[in-house]
Amino acid sequence: MNFLRGVMGGQAAGPQPSGAETIQKLCDRVASSTLLEDRRDAVRALKSLSKKYRMEVGTQAMDHLINILQTDRSDSEILGYALDTLYNIICNDEEEEQDESEDEAAQKQADDLGAQFTEQFVQDPEHVTLILALLEEFDFHVRWPGVKLLTALLKNQCVQVQGIILVSPMGVSRLMDLLADSREVIRNDGLLLLQQLTKSNAAIQKIVAFENAFERLLDIITEEGSSDGGIVVEDCLLLLVNLLKNNSSNQNFFKEGSYIQRMKPWFEVGDDNSGWSAQKVTNLHLMLQLVRVMVSPVNSPGATASCQKSMYQCGLLQQLCTILMATGVPADILTETINTVSEVIRGSQVNQDYFASVNAPSNPPRPAIVVLLMSMVNERQPFVLRCAVLYCFQCFLYKNQKGQGEIVATLLPSTIDANSISAGQLLCGGLFSVDSLSNWCAAVALAHALQDNLTQKEQLLRVQLATSLGKPPVSLLQQCTNILSQGDKIVRRGSKVQTRVGLLMLLCTWINNCPIAVTHFLHNQENVPFLTAQISENLGEDERLVQGLCALLLGICIYYNDNSLENYTKEKLKQLIEKRIGKENFVEKLGFITKHELYSRAAQKPQPVFPSPEQMLFDHEFTKLVKELEGVITKAVHKSSEDEKKEEEVKKTLEQHDNIVTQYKELIREQDAQIQELKEQVASMSSQNEQMQTTVTQQLAQIQQHKDQYNILKLKLGKENQNQSNSQGDSSQVNGLQTEELTQLREEVEELRKQHTLLQTQLHDKDALINTLRSETAEGSAGGSDNTELLKELESQSAEINQMKTERQELLRRAEAGSSDAVSSSDGSFDAAKMAEVESRLAAQTTETERLKEETKSLSASRAELEQQLASATSTVAILQTEQAKLQTEVQESKKEQDDLLMLLADQDQKIHSLKQKLKDLGETVDDEDDLDARDQTDDDFEEDEDED
Repeated sequence: MNFLRGVMGGQAAGPQPSGAETIQKLCDRVASSTLLEDRRDAVRALKSLSKKYRMEVGTQAMDHLINILQTDRSDSEILGYALDTLYNIICNDEEEEQDESEDEAAQKQADDLGAQFTEQFVQDPEHVTLILALLEEFDFHVRWPGVKLLTALLKNQCVQVQGIILVSPMGVSRLMDLLADSREVIRNDGLLLLQQLTKSNAAIQKIVAFENAFERLLDIITEEGSSDGGIVVEDCLLLLVNLLKNNSSNQNFFKEGSYIQRMKPWFEVGDDNSGWSAQKVTNLHLMLQLVRVMVSPVNSPGATASCQKSMYQCGLLQQLCTILMATGVPADILTETINTVSEVIRGSQVNQDYFASVNAPSNPPRPAIVVLLMSMVNERQPFVLRCAVLYCFQCFLYKNQKGQGEIVATLLPSTIDANSISAGQLLCGGLFSVDSLSNWCAAVALAHALQDNLTQKEQLLRVQLATSLGKPPVSLLQQCTNILSQGDKIVRRGSKVQTRVGLLMLLCTWINNCPIAVTHFLHNQENVPFLTAQISENLGEDERLVQGLCALLLGICIYYNDNSLENYTKEKLKQLIEKRIGKENFVEKLGFITKHELYSRAAQKPQPVFPSPEQMLFDHEFTKLVKELEGVITKAVHKSSEDEKKEEEVKKTLEQHDNIVTQYKELIREQDAQIQELKEQVASMSSQNEQMQTTVTQQLAQIQQHKDQYNILKLKLGKENQNQSNSQGDSSQVNGLQTEELTQLREEVEELRKQHTLLQTQLHDKDALINTLRSETAEGSAGGSDNTELLKELESQSAEINQMKTERQELLRRAEAGSSDAVSSSDGSFDAAKMAEVESRLAAQTTETERLKEETKSLSASRAELEQQLASATSTVAILQTEQAKLQTEVQESKKEQDDLLMLLADQDQKIHSLKQKLKDLGETVDDEDDLDARDQTDDDFEEDEDED
């Protein structure tokens, strides 16, 4: 303990030990002490020395400190000292980084030292897992230094530590729990830890997002005051940007979770926007970046369109436009807001239409587009703001033919309003301004109004400009070429490379894919000589780009030339190039465009971002145009007139044959559709036939069931007749019936006779019905063997019913005989028991007769229904057979027609093959895969039809 007191500040006699010796003794004490207090004091001493003797502590004590973390988990104080010590030797302290007295070499050495200790620490993944386990401790002295240590490890060895945390069970979930800590220090440092953890790792970003990170971060931003909050809001926004940037899964989750709607209150600004704090500017700048991440042009088009729609529906776009037109907004926030609005409306027709309707709060009100263009052509505005306005105008016109038409219409004579400033007037003013940057921006903006819109290119040819008093007006196209080629003053103005590049890009975009514009351009006799002179000269490095653009413009005049001007046909222009310039030299000058260092930078992304105004030369959409035209122009220049004539002839012939083949293909498709429809009808009829067969089978089964029931009834009737005979024998022996009892017996016999008469009448009706069914069945006997068997069964049942009728008549006769015998012997006296027995037998006979009568009625009704169903089924089968025969006949006719068409197609294919062979002989590349695929598909369809037939 005396040794520790000396280390901690006490004065000891004798020579003082060096720092390395002291650290060695402390490490020995940590390793060998059995008392927890001794180890704790030693670790505390190491912590106090870790900043001054960083190298020695890290080299000698790291293993002992890790061992403390593993063995002394029960003591939070020693754990905190150990974690703080590890943090001091691994972290490159910010104060040291900002120390002005420390030179760069020492700073680099310190950084290398931190990276070295970090690499040593993470060599064993269990060390990082141990830190993650310690974060579960709620004690402040353990959790806070653990968070700081893990953050330092991520800063020094991000990828390796990310991999360890990713495979650690519940590793990311433990870190997400830090955001729910009630102690703000731990929560805020947890935000910094998650920022480092989610850098450039999509897998961890997804896990963090699905751990409800969006909900927690947005809640923290709201609690801290949104844009008016402090550094915590900034940290939350940086983490959100990490989670969403270039991560389509998280972007979709953010949109589907309705979190875009929660961003709208961030952008609510008041009337007085002066005096914004630096932190508020930073927060709002990050919020705008977060919106841009969701609608960035590099995202998939579907995801971007969906987010743009949500932003318009929730009112976020409207809120951004409010900031755009507000007063007092800082310049950098205004610039970023313009860029954000640009990407929110880019390619979305609904959002573009809304932006076109926004008016600035001026007197009189002016459209927001006009106000922004005024800033773009004003050379006193900041360069980044002018670039942002140009980007906004480009995004407004992107895939927006309606907006392009509205811009061009402001230049036409019939729509010009002298009392107001229009977008077209501002663009013309910028195009002919003395400021070269305004020239370039106006030329690029006007080119976007013509992009992929042939109608507006032709409409812009009508624009007339008044150059000076007393001179006739000239067209806009002519004035642009005049700036490039005529007049001393104009030459001085156009001599700037930036102005000439902008005008050449406008002209190339204008006449591209527009033969009428090409004709107007060539109609000026001075344009072609100027272009050839520019291309053929040997100019300096700065003029090479202008030469390349002149070559591109002349190449477009050749490729889209309709030969309407006799002096400037395709062939004459190519001859001119060969004589004045040389084909190889022309192609070389054309290649100067793509070889320029600024070309590749502009081709990377749509937003115009340039370090300085002098480097603002290429437009993103123009780079696409150059890439598309460079190859076809080179090929067109090298073609001879004979090759072009032959190619035109072959193209016309191929077009004619393609039209014929297309007609036959359409005819075959129609017939295929008809055949398919007939097949469906046949399948439907077959299904109905199967259903009818099933119904007939069920009816036959029911008839058989009724037949069995009838046999059972017949057996029962025979037993009853036998019982009646026995009862008559008994009654002949009875003597002495009383008069009242005999009268009652006669009434019962009379009632039985009436019932028998009624039953006989019903049996006669049934006989008539059976005879009718027999005649109908005989007429439809051609329907099949099933109908014949049914007829036989019905005849058998009729015979059985007749037999039953005979037996009933016999039964009635016997009953009458029994009653007469009973009357004749009325003088005698009956025994009471015998009389009761006779009465009971008569009652039983009456009941059984009633039951048989009801069963006979039921059987008659069932048989009538079955006979009706059988007749209906027979007629349906006949109809189906007739329809099937018709369908087979139609299929045979269609097959014959298709055979004839196949013969015609074979002849046409042979002709096409010969023509393609001629093209190949002429050196042209012919791609005939589509025709072969179509023919193979047609042959397959016919083979399938034949197999099915």
